[in-house]
Amino acid sequence: MNRFAGRLALQQRVLPVYRAPFFDMLASACDGGMSLFAGLPRASEGITSTERLNVANYRMGKNIHLFGGSFYLCYQQGLLDWLREWNPDALIVEANPRYLSTSSAVKWMHQQNKPVIGWGLGFPSPKGRGVGVRERFLGQFDAMIAYSQRGADEYADLGFPLDRIFVAHNSVSPSPTWQMPDRPRTFNEKPCILFVGRLQFRKNVDLLLGACAEIQNVRLVIVGDGPERDALESLAAQIFPFAEFAGAKHGEELKTYFEEADLFVLPGTGGLAVQEAMCYGLPVIVAQGDGTQDDLVREGNGWQVPPDDFDALLDTLKNALSDVARLRRMGEESFRIVRDEINIEKMVDAFVSALNSTRE
Repeated sequence: MNRFAGRLALQQRVLPVYRAPFFDMLASACDGGMSLFAGLPRASEGITSTERLNVANYRMGKNIHLFGGSFYLCYQQGLLDWLREWNPDALIVEANPRYLSTSSAVKWMHQQNKPVIGWGLGFPSPKGRGVGVRERFLGQFDAMIAYSQRGADEYADLGFPLDRIFVAHNSVSPSPTWQMPDRPRTFNEKPCILFVGRLQFRKNVDLLLGACAEIQNVRLVIVGDGPERDALESLAAQIFPFAEFAGAKHGEELKTYFEEADLFVLPGTGGLAVQEAMCYGLPVIVAQGDGTQDDLVREGNGWQVPPDDFDALLDTLKNALSDVARLRRMGEESFRIVRDEINIEKMVDAFVSALNSTRE
């Protein structure tokens, strides 16, 4: 693994529990250590955050949330105090212009002649006056880290130098240390379709229930809990009573579900479990989103469908289940991708490469 011979500071709006392993691994690659600054989400956001990091230093700030929806802004109280105390050699921040305290942190670092790297999803090309605003925002950074190749291309389209853009594919899982499950050449009675995630409206589990009701001859396992569970169970009782609701499962509890499945489906937004499913050699169907799935889900290992499009989901499910041999080959490719290309080890390497580039 590459190493950064310095002291790193990293700002986040919040610290989701699923990011903790990545931040600890990144901290272990910094010779001078790493400190992370983050606050708490709004209660309505449904983000499970953590206050525990095993390797990195963690400093909790106070998030002041302003307005909502497309007008949302956030000010992080204590950010500059933390920077002065930690006195890092480099700073990585979320590249989001809605975070009002970021510009002060960037200015302070540059006054110390120290680099700041932005990390973000990208910026879809705007029209008119928005172009200049985004160009100026990006211009304050010494390098950019994008979650996906699409995001990197969007930064480049806005004029950010190509040699200072790095892609760290969004990952929440380490490279698998186990062998891929050996699945039979034919389905076991019925093909098993698996969903894992929080049961929220935006996950579109109702569309998956409807599609399975149309196909009929499938086993649908829904792992997760959330505010939509009662409504989904009521819908299932009406249109597909064979659906299995397993409740929330975590860690080792999920292993059996992944091993027994033939296909993983995420018909809505989000998708932390996609990589975990791929670690068990599952082909995947996901809804198109912000670009972070583009590099992960390809023609060789799965399908991306338009969000909220029932007919597209139904047609894709039928296509996926029509050829067992092809489905198994696609599962093998899923396993290869997360083993060799997209995992938190590779993500850390990309971050360290970006940090080291600022010292060249």
